[in-house]
Amino acid sequence: METIFSITTNVRNQFLNFIEKYTLEQLNTIPKGFSNNIIWNIAHCVATQQTLIYKLSGLPMHVSDEFINTYRNGTIPTGKTSQEEVDYIKSILFSSVQKIGEDFSKDIFVNFHEYTTKSTGFTMQNALQAAEFNNFHEGIHLGIILQIRKFV
Repeated sequence: METIFSITTNVRNQFLNFIEKYTLEQLNTIPKGFSNNIIWNIAHCVATQQTLIYKLSGLPMHVSDEFINTYRNGTIPTGKTSQEEVDYIKSILFSSVQKIGEDFSKDIFVNFHEYTTKSTGFTMQNALQAAEFNNFHEGIHLGIILQIRKFV
């Protein structure tokens, strides 16, 4: 379990580096050939983690429905992300990982709605598998961010 959250934290540190080193304009730039930007990819990872682990377990998520609806799978940026929203995303990058770790140690993830991803066909049968898959998912989006950064 410790390794799962260590990997997540490592990826989130890389996300934090982008937030701190890139301007708001760079974070919001959608290069030609892409459908999203750096900050959307980062926020999407937080939204997806909450959905995969909490929502599929039938538990309340720790971000708003508005946040989920803005960054969930199938969305694209509809405007510029404000500095205030970037600051919020930055503030939950690590607190969300810590909270999930605490909740796993409390064994609150009892129920789980089995889910197969449309993009990869991977089926998750429990919250642990969702946490493991989440690292794969965040790695995909880190790769997209690394591509986008070449154009901003």
